[in-house]
Amino acid sequence: MSWLHCHGRAWLDKNPPAAQEAVEPSEFDQLIIRMGLGHEWNIKRELERKFQFVEAVSEEHTRALMEAGCQVIYQGQLTEGDIIGKPDFLIRHESGLYQAADAKLARSEEKKEIQIQLGIYRKLLGNNLKAIVFLGTGDVVEIGDEADGEVERFIDSMRAIRAQKTMPQVRYSESKCKACGYYDTCKPAFEAKGELTLLYGIDSRAAPGLEKQGIDTIRKLADADPATIQDVPYLKGYEKRYRAVLQAKSYFDESIHQLKPITLPNGTWIHFDVEANPLAENGGDNVYLWGLLKPPYSGNAFDYIWSDSEKQDREGWEAFLAKIGEYRAIYPDLVLAHYSGYEVQKIKAYAERYNMHDHPIVVWLMGDNTPLFDLLELVKDCLVLPVASYGLKYICKHPKLVNFQWDDTDSGSQWSVVQYVNYLGAVRPEDRERLKRNILIYNLDDVAGTRKLEEWLRGLNPPLGTALQHGPSQNGNPVLPIV
Repeated sequence: MSWLHCHGRAWLDKNPPAAQEAVEPSEFDQLIIRMGLGHEWNIKRELERKFQFVEAVSEEHTRALMEAGCQVIYQGQLTEGDIIGKPDFLIRHESGLYQAADAKLARSEEKKEIQIQLGIYRKLLGNNLKAIVFLGTGDVVEIGDEADGEVERFIDSMRAIRAQKTMPQVRYSESKCKACGYYDTCKPAFEAKGELTLLYGIDSRAAPGLEKQGIDTIRKLADADPATIQDVPYLKGYEKRYRAVLQAKSYFDESIHQLKPITLPNGTWIHFDVEANPLAENGGDNVYLWGLLKPPYSGNAFDYIWSDSEKQDREGWEAFLAKIGEYRAIYPDLVLAHYSGYEVQKIKAYAERYNMHDHPIVVWLMGDNTPLFDLLELVKDCLVLPVASYGLKYICKHPKLVNFQWDDTDSGSQWSVVQYVNYLGAVRPEDRERLKRNILIYNLDDVAGTRKLEEWLRGLNPPLGTALQHGPSQNGNPVLPIV
C-alpha cells in the first residue's frame, strides 16, 4: 500500500526518521483492520467446518503440513530469498498442489494491492494455480497470470527503493500526503525547495514539463508570464496556465483572484449534504444521513433523514424524496445547494438501486431545470484562492476567506464513518445517542459551512481581484493583467 501511494513513504517505512515515533493507523484504518480481521475470522470458521484445518507456526511447519497433505493451512509462511509471504490460507487443490487464498473486505479483486499481494503468493508457491480471494461481498474470485507483470514491477521497484541510501525523489499530493504519517517529516522539505506540486492544479504529470522550461519553483511560476509558458500535460491552454500563475502568486501573498463575475441562482436556498457508509454489508455505500438546512438557516432549521440500519436504506431514500417534495411545494423557487458532485452521484445511484428513475422528484432533480446547484463548480470556475485544495473545509476554515469553523476539529468524512459504525455496534442507549448527536452536529456544520460560503460569495461582487481578460495578445494569447 505504501508503494502504491508513494515510493518515499515505502522508503520511510524501512528508514523511519529518528525523531519520529512509529506511524499509527488512523481511526478509520483501524476500523478497516478490525472489520477485515472479522471477515477473515468468518472465512476461517467456514473452512474449519468443511476441511482438515491446521494453523502453521513457522516456514518449516508450513512445508511439513504441505508435505503431509493438510487440506487447509492457516497463516502459512512462504519464503524465497528476500521475499516473505504470509497468506491467510493455503488450500490443497485436487492436483495435490496448493492455492494461496486471502480474505479481503474489498468489493473487487481488481485493486492493485490485492493483485500484487496474491500474485506474490503465487510466485512463492511456484505453481500455475490461481490464487483465491474471499471478497467482502461474499463472492469468491481468482487471480492468475494477469497479475504477474505488476508483481515483477513491484518487486524490482521495492528492491531498488530498499537499496537507496536517501529517500527517492517524490512529488507532493495534498490528499495523499495529508493522510500520511510522515506528513510532518516531508512537508517542510517540499516547502523549502518550492515544490511545484504544492500548488492546487499542478500535479506530478504537469510539473516536469514546467521544469524543463526552467520553471522549477513556485516563485518562478508566480513571476512567469502565462503567455510565454508552453503547454504541458494537464496544463494546456492559456486559461489553465494563467490560473496556475495566479495560484502561485496566491501561495505567497494569500491573494484572492476573481476570474469572472460570480452568478448565483435566484431563489430560496436550501443547503444539502449527505453522509454515507462505504463499509455497508451490502456493498452499496449506503447513505445513512440526508442533511438539509433551510431558512432561516439556524440550528433549528436543520432537517435530516437518518437510517438506523441497512434495513432502513430504502425507507431513508424515500423519506428524502418526500422531504424534497415538501420543499418544492413550499418554495417554488427552490435552489438545492451542495458542494461537489457527490450528492448528485448518490441520487443517481439510489434511483438506479431502487429502479425509481421515473419518480417525479427524481425526474425533476435530474432534469434540465434541476434545483441542484454545485457551489464547488462555481468556485473553481470563478476564483483562484490561497488554498492547497478546493475542498469545503479548506475554503471555509481559512481565516482570510469564509472563516467558519467546525465544532469538532477532528471531524471529516472518514471520521463520520467510524462514528456511524460504532453507533451500529453500540449496545448502551446513551452511547448510541452520543454517537448519533456527534454525527448530526458534524453534518449540520457541513450545511452551515455551505451557507456561510454562499454568503461570502455574495459579498465578493463586484470583482475584487484579477479578471481573465482578453485584450492585447502576445503570441496569440491574452497578456496577463497587472494585479
